[in-house]
Order: sequence, then C-alpha cells, then structure tokens
Amino acid sequence: MHIRVLLAVGLACGLAGFPAQAQTLVACTEASPTTLNPQLTTANTGYDVAAQIYDRLVELERGGSKIVPGLAESWTISPDGLTYTFKLRRGVKFHANPAFTPTRDFNADDVLFSYKRMWDKSHPYHSVSGSNYDHFNNQVAPYLEAINKLDDYTIELKLKAPSGPLLGVLTVEPLSILSAEYGEAMLRAGTPTQVDLRPIGTGAFSFVAYQTDSSVRFRAFPQHWAKAAGLDDRVAKVDNLVFAITPDPSIRLAKLRAGECHIARYPNPGDLEAMRQDPQINLVEGPIADMSFIAFNLQKEPLGNPKVRQALATAINKDALLTAIFQGTAQKNAALVPPTLWGRDPDAKGQPYDPERAKALLSEAGFPNGFKTRLFAIPVVRAYMPNGRRAAELIQADWAKIGVDTQIVSYEWGEYLKRVREGEAEVAMLGGTWDYPDPSQLLMNDWGCPGGTPRPFNLARWCSEAYNSALAKANSITDQEARAKLFVEAQKAFDADVPGLLFANARAFVGTRKNVSGYKIHVFGGQPFYGVSLAN
Repeated sequence: MHIRVLLAVGLACGLAGFPAQAQTLVACTEASPTTLNPQLTTANTGYDVAAQIYDRLVELERGGSKIVPGLAESWTISPDGLTYTFKLRRGVKFHANPAFTPTRDFNADDVLFSYKRMWDKSHPYHSVSGSNYDHFNNQVAPYLEAINKLDDYTIELKLKAPSGPLLGVLTVEPLSILSAEYGEAMLRAGTPTQVDLRPIGTGAFSFVAYQTDSSVRFRAFPQHWAKAAGLDDRVAKVDNLVFAITPDPSIRLAKLRAGECHIARYPNPGDLEAMRQDPQINLVEGPIADMSFIAFNLQKEPLGNPKVRQALATAINKDALLTAIFQGTAQKNAALVPPTLWGRDPDAKGQPYDPERAKALLSEAGFPNGFKTRLFAIPVVRAYMPNGRRAAELIQADWAKIGVDTQIVSYEWGEYLKRVREGEAEVAMLGGTWDYPDPSQLLMNDWGCPGGTPRPFNLARWCSEAYNSALAKANSITDQEARAKLFVEAQKAFDADVPGLLFANARAFVGTRKNVSGYKIHVFGGQPFYGVSLAN
C-alpha cells in the first residue's frame, strides 16, 4: 500500500497540467531520451520520442516492415537507381508552441531545411546542438549528390551511386521533417537551440514538456493529416500521452499492476510468467531484429592479438549466460544478421565454449598468466540485453578461470554511450535493433570501417578489407539475392577475425493493461503510440 500511494502521487505530479477529463495513456519507459531532436542520436530512447512528434517522407507500417507513404504521397525511382522523386502531401499542418505559431503548411522547403541541416556544413543550423548526425552521415551522405526542390511539392534526391537500402533508411527517425519556418524564427530570435529543445513536427502528438529523468508529455494533435487521409492506424486515439521514465523494471511492473501506467516496456524475463497469469495484464510479444554483443577494442593491447580475442570469446559459457540473463526469451546467436531478416549466414557457428582451449590460446599469444582488462556493462534494460550488469559478472567469472582479471565499469546511459564511442573501453557491451528492414544497417554501423575509418559505433575499431568490401558491394546494387550472398561473405569475415562476441537474438515483451487496445510492437525504429486506445 505504501508503494502504491507513492507511485500514485508521483504519477499525479507527472500529469499536472492535463485536464482532469482528458484520456491519458501512460507508458512506463526505461530511460530518458538522449535528445529531443532525432537527427542528433542513434538511441532508441530518442527515437521513441520522435516517433510521436515527427513524420518522415516514407514510413514503416506500424508493427511491420512494409514501407508506406508518409509526408510523401508517392515516389518514383529512375531505372539507373540514381534519382528518387517524391511527391509531397498537401495540407499538412505543423504543431505550435508558446514561442511559435506556423503561418503555412508543410512543403518542400521543410525537407530541404531538415536534410541540408545535416548535410551542408555551411547551413546555419549544422552546428547547433553539435553536429553528430550519425545516421545521416553513415547511411545517406556517402551516396548523396544533390537535394533539389522541383516545386513546392516535389523533392528530388540525386545519388552518386545506387543505394540498395535508401528507402528503408529514410523511414528512420533521424530523417524526420522539421519546420523550416520555426528554424528561421528561432534563428532571428537568437535562440536556435529551441528547435531541438522544444520540438515542432507534423506528427500525431505534439510535444508538451520534458522533465529530466521523470517524464515526457505529449498532447494529441487534432490537425494531424492522417485523419483527413483516412489512415485510422496513424491517428492518436487518446488525448494525452506520457512517458513515465522508470529505469527499474520491477517498479515498471508495480506501476502496471497498480494501474498507474497502462504500458510497461522491457519487463524482467523472470517476471514474464507471472505477467501471463495476471488477469489485469496482457503480455504482448513478438520477434525483433536485434544484435547483442561485446566488442574487443583492437586499439587496446593485448586485444589487437586475434588469439587473445579468440581466447576471450571461447572462455565465455554462452549457454549459461543465456539461461541466467534471457531466461527463455532469446536464442543463442552466432550470425550478425538476425533470423528475422534475409541475408543471414546459415553456417555461422561462433566460438565454442572451451576454457582449456582458451588457456592454450592465451599461452600461444604470450599471456600464460592472463592479464587485466575492463568490461563496460550497459546500465539500461534492453530487449537485446535484459541485465547488462549480471551478464558482465558472468563474463567476469568465466574470464577469471583463464587468468583474466576483469574490472566491470558502467555509467549513466548517455555518458556510457559517449565513453564507448570515444574508444575508452577495452571491452564494451552493446547491441541494438535494426531501424529499417535491410541487413546492412547494424553491419555497417557496429562493425563497418569504410575507407579505413571506423564508424562511430564500431567499438572494436575493427577494419577488415574483406568485410568492408563485401558490404560496399552489397550496398551498391539492388538485387536482393546478390546482396544476400555478399552479406554472408561479410559475416564469414567477422567470424574469422573475432572482433567481438555475439550473444543472442531476443523476442520483445511488453505488458499492457487489459483496457489497452491497438498496441503493436514496432520492430524497427522508434515505438509509436498512435493507434493505441483506452477503454473506459
């Protein structure tokens, strides 16, 4: 009872400012957003916020992998794959806030503003709030020749070379469309960062407020274009939406049971069976496209030695780790491409558990008595890693058996990502989910090294000519069968060099109250909450 009262008071405070009669959907989420502008992040916490506020030229169907029209009603691709022409939707309204009221509808100028901010270093907004446009820089910029406005409702993308995954890339939250008029107004006012701190988009919900480590609040946007277009699945079905930021999964479940949140994401695997038996809860589940791993930083000795990396990988008892950490919610993985996507290497075996072989490899590498290292453990719950700290402890114990003394290190999520990206970690735990239905994304982002320069999330700082050549070829053609063979080649190069160890392919689980209807687990990108309703 004491906990229930405290939770109720906290939720009431988080909902202050909403009319008492309004219908409010509360989703208990796991962490604060890294930013409110999705252009500046590759983290799902930022994508989840953006999925409510913004639209993109093209979208993925909610809960599926089909690419559907968004702010572009239609598009054409030239026979040579070098020109994409988008016909834009008319009559689309932007949100407003106390500092800005739009005077015109969405048009091609907003697409130019949104894309050129990331692409053009001379753009007045390029360096506002930093310039970490990782998704755009990695997935779009290398192929882009020009962005042309043909008229107010026609945009043309000219490419230097064909890009097999481009349409899927454009569905992801960093390619969201911002208001050029808002940007101009804030620039004149001398407050350009407001564009990123008080976001304005065309999405189903408008932004209300963000209280760090507490809540993000949204309000349904009554003028959202999906209503007039007859796209009922894209319409906000509640008056208000609240993300109640609740890092502890046990507290998320307590709030769900108490009726203080309607949706609780990332439950503890150990709670799933009890949730199935709870008459007040629906447990929604489904496959996801994910990758979970530890990366060995090749720039930190002795991890540059492949025998050392193989020894560390061989020393980990993955079966025991999966049993303890995933508790039946995942399958052991040895291939970079998950089973939910095409292009997976069917012959991938990974490193077998063999501590004696691990000791022999260390001796061959010149470390018969082992060495000291650090393992960075993720501090948040993810479907791809339900308990980073516990997983790190199991790895620490396995490595101790072969003489490797491991210090476990962790930080707050944003600081953690910053430090591992900067190459501070000797061994870093991470993972991710695909944001669009093409194998290339995480293969490029997490292990790619084009032109000899590791991608920002290539935590291993691994550069393989065989791997990167196969990826480059796969992304320069559109034939799926030929691309799949190249992805298999890349996976074999990964297996041979052991820049990291893959853990598992997980299923996603979300608990909802019985009065929640229409919730679908969104496999790629951020999780939208339009289309979700509450019964009275």
